[in-house]
Amino acid sequence: MPGRLIVITGPSGSGKSTIIQALLQKTDVQFSISATTRSRRPGEKDQVDYIFVSPREFQDMVDNDRLLEWASFNDRLYGTPAEPVKRRMAEGQDVLLDIEVQGARQIREKYPDALMIFISPPSIEELERRLRQRGDTPASDIQDRLEMAIALDVSSDLFDHIVVNEVVDLAIAEVVDLITS
Repeated sequence: MPGRLIVITGPSGSGKSTIIQALLQKTDVQFSISATTRSRRPGEKDQVDYIFVSPREFQDMVDNDRLLEWASFNDRLYGTPAEPVKRRMAEGQDVLLDIEVQGARQIREKYPDALMIFISPPSIEELERRLRQRGDTPASDIQDRLEMAIALDVSSDLFDHIVVNEVVDLAIAEVVDLITS
């Protein structure tokens, strides 16, 4: 029996990464590593955190249909390499994607049965607080990220579930339940 495709998305600062880390510990889902044209941050490892590629290499992946989805975010390109995901699903493994809404739309079109989960902060004010508290988001990017979060179209035809991450342990439990039930 083939595995499922599970998509988690939400604005930067919503708690996606924390929830995903817990999911990887509490379930047997396999995490898909995205390709990106952005520069490596301190401590990040190629093929572990991201697959770091040049813009030309990324365009080659697009042109040769080697991405399940891709999107431009903050003038950088991000995409999900198709081959590892398709292989894992063929082996019966569930595969988790952490992608932007733009990519989620592409996945919904190609994989209508994918489990689509949107992680939402309880409010824009809380999102701003989280982004500032993290300390890894330049002040110049915070306003852009807040504006993008406000503009997100979280429509019911795209997402199967919207999880409000007010208390992270409750949000984790809810997402684990969605994946395992």
